Amino acid sequence: MTSVPTPIPSRTQYVLEEIKRRILTGRLTPGQALVETELAAQFGVSKTPVREALKTLAGTGLVVMSQYKGVTVRMVDADMAREVYDVRLLLEPEALKRVVKRGASLDDARDALGRADGAGDAAERSLANREFHRALYVPCGNPLLGRMLDEVRDQAALVSAVAWAANPSWEREAAEHREILRLALAGDADGAARALHAHIASFVQRAFPEAPEPEAPRQEGQE
Repeated sequence: MTSVPTPIPSRTQYVLEEIKRRILTGRLTPGQALVETELAAQFGVSKTPVREALKTLAGTGLVVMSQYKGVTVRMVDADMAREVYDVRLLLEPEALKRVVKRGASLDDARDALGRADGAGDAAERSLANREFHRALYVPCGNPLLGRMLDEVRDQAALVSAVAWAANPSWEREAAEHREILRLALAGDADGAARALHAHIASFVQRAFPEAPEPEAPRQEGQE
């Protein structure tokens, strides 16, 4: 008999989303301690929903739980960035290629791009950029592939938050997003996939130049 997942209580969900938002917008910085009693007081809840939220965030890779150091926001370095972006480089361009080839709608990507261009602050733009990338892979026709990319979304956003804090590059990335979408809407599956691969690879190289440069994607028919 298939078990039904237990829904997360509303208070835990609220705490979870708020801590995540603070991490991904840079309000809580890598290495910062997350103390249950302090967070419970801030959110006006008991320690139980805070504890459960932190466990969930540890499972997604946003926080680290240590017997000696307690709970801290995950540190971001070249190794962590490479691991996360390697997964994106392997899967995200392929997913986009499939989206274009099957003629799936990219209206959500267009809408997210518009929200990013009109964003009033960094947090709003960051969220819109995340939704843009997700809209490029979700309609790929393979739900498992979409879920695999969803698994690394938060960690990729943490890398981006750290990189943007050190070296804002919104305008360059916005231009690259527009070109990716243009190629996809034109039906150029291979061109859109190559542009997306270059976009992801160049970002991590700019943010963490000590990370090894990723391999360029193979073209169809190339051995």
